[in-house]
Amino acid sequence: MLIGRLLYPIYTLGPGKRLVIWTCGCSKECRNCISPEWFKPIQGHYLEYSVEQLLEIIKKINDQYHPDGVTFSGGDPFEQLDELLELLEKIHPILADVLVYTGYTLAELNQLLSPLQLQQIRRDIAVLIDGRYVDALNDNQSGLIGSTNQNIYYFNQKIEPQYKLYLAEYGRKIQLVESEGQRYSVGIHNQGGNNVD
Repeated sequence: MLIGRLLYPIYTLGPGKRLVIWTCGCSKECRNCISPEWFKPIQGHYLEYSVEQLLEIIKKINDQYHPDGVTFSGGDPFEQLDELLELLEKIHPILADVLVYTGYTLAELNQLLSPLQLQQIRRDIAVLIDGRYVDALNDNQSGLIGSTNQNIYYFNQKIEPQYKLYLAEYGRKIQLVESEGQRYSVGIHNQGGNNVD
């Protein structure tokens, strides 16, 4: 898989302490996307892992730090579909709370994926956030969606209450993270980025 970045602990892309994995590659290229650097993989600006290598990293972080969940963002994770599905299947027994962002709508995924693949994502993804980012629909409100056309789907009903609590109590926040000499702002940004401290 082509991976742009892995960061832990992140508190601004789902409840609790989360491992967040940004994948490379997104054909949607939404205007004012927070992560345009992951639209196209550029040599030297991404890491390439086999599914097994990435799984080992996730297992090590899980064994050492016990994250509350993992969030996949991008880019668009679904643009590396085969690897994503293989990885999700292997993560599922380790971490039940898997949140995946995609620029595809669920209706589009229903057309693009096979019935077996759709069954798998509903089993291995706890929460799916779908839809392209539309800058004009960024209401500067939700802690998990960038624009109001996007939807949150709870495939794992057991964890829905903790997400509802997170959305009610935590709101939209930005976390500033330093890693390997770089500083990143992580979270759902307001239109114009005015919620970055």
